[in-house]
Amino acid sequence: MTEKITLYIDSNHTSPYAMFAYIALKEKGLPFETIQINIREKHHQETGYQGLSLTGKIPSLIHGDFALAESSAIIEYLEEVFPPPAYPPVFPADVQQRARARQFQAWIRSDLLALRQDRPTTVMFGEPTDMALSEAGRTDAEKLIRIADSLIGSDAGNLFGAWSIADTELAVTLNRLVANGDPVPEKIRWFVQTQWARASVQAWVRHEN
Repeated sequence: MTEKITLYIDSNHTSPYAMFAYIALKEKGLPFETIQINIREKHHQETGYQGLSLTGKIPSLIHGDFALAESSAIIEYLEEVFPPPAYPPVFPADVQQRARARQFQAWIRSDLLALRQDRPTTVMFGEPTDMALSEAGRTDAEKLIRIADSLIGSDAGNLFGAWSIADTELAVTLNRLVANGDPVPEKIRWFVQTQWARASVQAWVRHEN
């Protein structure tokens, strides 16, 4: 690989989608540079970044002269351009399991809005809230726990045997509740703690490049 890889992330390191793209790069073992954008001050809406990113969102990946936004697209691109076995996989090898992993990715990006509002990702990084879940937030939490319980085995191991990006995405979504001290089944708590300890996740937590 000769073309430089740059990942634009949020300067606060609280965007779950920037986190997922970052973890995919780490898991692939690819060298890359990060550039931090202050989204709280809306720097991602400035002309320079808008001209770089099609959607104007965080994250964006630059690979040589190719630019790509949206975390799910970035992760799929990395898997196709840097495929196994030459590079570690981030999706399951089995086609049906891979489809289920992508199904989960699509779901968490399009649902659970009330939970995301009641339990923002800042609760995972030292800013828990004592606000009770709203009625809609409780409904979302119950749905998330029900689905997670059906996916996570009794040993609280990876969803598809070997690790995949779906494990991280599920753990991060569940950690909105776990990190804030909301009640969850012990199996789910153990799954989150195990996934959160993964080296690529901890690299994000420690703001490593």
